[in-house]
Amino acid sequence: MDIRTLSLFQHLAYSLHFTRTAEAMFVSPSTLSRAIQRLEEECGATLFIRDNRSVKLTAIGKQVLLFCDQFLDEWRTLQQNINEQNTALHGNLSLFCSVTASFSHMSGLLDRFTTQYPQVDIKLFTGDPAEAEQRVLTQKADVAIAIHRPDFPEALYFFEIDKIPLVLVTPINTPESHWEQINWQTSPVVLPESGPSKRITNDWFNSRGIKPNVYANVAGNEAIVSMVALGCGIGIVPRVVVEYSVVSNKIKMLDIPNIEPYQLGLACLKKRKDEAAIRAFMHPQ
Repeated sequence: MDIRTLSLFQHLAYSLHFTRTAEAMFVSPSTLSRAIQRLEEECGATLFIRDNRSVKLTAIGKQVLLFCDQFLDEWRTLQQNINEQNTALHGNLSLFCSVTASFSHMSGLLDRFTTQYPQVDIKLFTGDPAEAEQRVLTQKADVAIAIHRPDFPEALYFFEIDKIPLVLVTPINTPESHWEQINWQTSPVVLPESGPSKRITNDWFNSRGIKPNVYANVAGNEAIVSMVALGCGIGIVPRVVVEYSVVSNKIKMLDIPNIEPYQLGLACLKKRKDEAAIRAFMHPQ
């Protein structure tokens, strides 16, 4: 059973005339007869009663026609939607994310999008996740993987794709196996100098009445992980950063309670969220 056979059957079911259907569908009468015969064999039932003077649908033929009408209508609608999308989705789409997000989330998004819309030219830029919002606001990127926060810019549209827990990271050889065993007054702590981690980390320290012994403030979670792996201190970072780090074997992760996770998502300008390529990337079908 295929689309062409169903189309031939549908036309014949309404015309009830083999010659007219053959002419209208640009096939020979013998080809039409063979197609109907194959369909009847696949259905395991006679679909038409035919003699030298007339052609009539059987009761089962009428049931098959109902199915055929619905299926071919849905198929034509799907074809139209595909044609509209393929026609619209040309040109360029610029994307921004952190190096870690390029492996953990962007690769899957890109695989799906480029397979479905191969005619869109993708430009991917990576950098500090703290830059994500500004990249989109200044239209240096059409879409960015960003972290939502309470004061997220009003001009941006955000679509959440994941929640990322934060963990305490220590050098692999440290004896502590639980966050409560950490002596925050003596253990050097590497803190983020900007971005969502700075607010979340500060809020968690304040809620616990902890005044960390700050060793350094650095840009980016990857930098914190690297410094911890080198034995410079401890830090708080998203779990996914450790999991995709080349130095993950030199780090120990400890769960910490009641710390706000990252709300990871895709961000674009609200005024551009209905542009065809942006909409297709942010809301795959």
